[in-house]
Amino acid sequence: MTTAQDVTRRLAIAEYRVVGEPPEPDLEGLVRLAATVCGVSTAVINIIDDRLQHQIAAVGFTPSMCSREDSMCAVVFQKPGHVVVPDARADDRFADNPFVTGAIANIRFYASSPLITPAGIPIGTLCVFDEETGDLSPADSAALAILAHQVVDVLELRRMTRALQASNDQLETFAAQVSHDLRNPLAAVTGFIELAADSPELADAPRAARALARAESAATRMERMIADLLQYARSGGAEPRREPVALDGVLRVVMEDLDAALRRSGARVAIDTPATVLGDPTLLGVLLQNLIANAVKFSAASGVPPYVEVTASPISSGWRITVEDNGPGIEPDNRESVFDLLERGDAHDVPGWGIGLSTCRRIVEAHGGLIGIEDSPLGGATVWIVLPDARQDAAPAAEIESTSAAA
Repeated sequence: MTTAQDVTRRLAIAEYRVVGEPPEPDLEGLVRLAATVCGVSTAVINIIDDRLQHQIAAVGFTPSMCSREDSMCAVVFQKPGHVVVPDARADDRFADNPFVTGAIANIRFYASSPLITPAGIPIGTLCVFDEETGDLSPADSAALAILAHQVVDVLELRRMTRALQASNDQLETFAAQVSHDLRNPLAAVTGFIELAADSPELADAPRAARALARAESAATRMERMIADLLQYARSGGAEPRREPVALDGVLRVVMEDLDAALRRSGARVAIDTPATVLGDPTLLGVLLQNLIANAVKFSAASGVPPYVEVTASPISSGWRITVEDNGPGIEPDNRESVFDLLERGDAHDVPGWGIGLSTCRRIVEAHGGLIGIEDSPLGGATVWIVLPDARQDAAPAAEIESTSAAA
């Protein structure tokens, strides 16, 4: 009768996708190493479900499968543990087993160590055996147990790699859909701006003409940003462009894109970033725009006029960039979880989907950097970033001030 434990084991085995597949070279290497360490000619990795024993990698013979009732490993599998049997004929558990009696084989020496998943589910064994009696020294016995752990590590790595690939595929699909959904209305906005810019009435309205020119420039930047982010998502975010990037230049563009939001909130943003870092200018713009917009949004929601300081200072490993605000801050217990996708901490009354900080961490880590949160001298939160130096002379320090009275 199939038990709940058998069902759980079967599901765990299915996640590894090794049954019925060609032997993996990494697993075959571990089997060969186990045979060498234990001084025998035959070794095997057995995966045991509720009906069968599947030999997924072996040395000394061709892997196959047999019924669970005939399996020697299934006998010790009832109570998973490390087993060393010098002569199987003298062990009541194995004396009548077909692998010992000659019906299938003539095994004498037998040793196995269980394969136990990180969730604590036993799924099989790493087994060595020989047709001659034998034994293992304590060191060799311990080595067999270590190799069994390595087998599980390989299986876990394969499983996580597949999960990551599936996640990246979903991200690419999501990014492509978002890109499509954003580009259509953006194309319409750009078209209307162009129509308005060509209107004869603008000849006598220079301020309106300048505003439309800025809007057209912002739409062009957004189109480029959408294309770059889609490419980034399609590559899994693994390798952004690497080039010297002057943060002052990036922040000028960011401030222009945030100008309307800063005016509405009455926010002031002071910037002192004499840094040239190595990275992708588009992604670094997304990073800094997210951080500044977040700081302004949460400060405004707390009822104070938002004030944000963005600074960069050299450290031994590159540049430390900080974005400080005078908002409510972030409790120490939440400073890690707010970087999770769709996590918004306690600020559920503030608009947004909880994607911004998750995106920020992804971008920073793709650049080989670090990101974290601490208290700010301004009374709110400080988000700090460490990015690699471009190893060039940095541009002169600059102070950019955006206020509600800015042009």
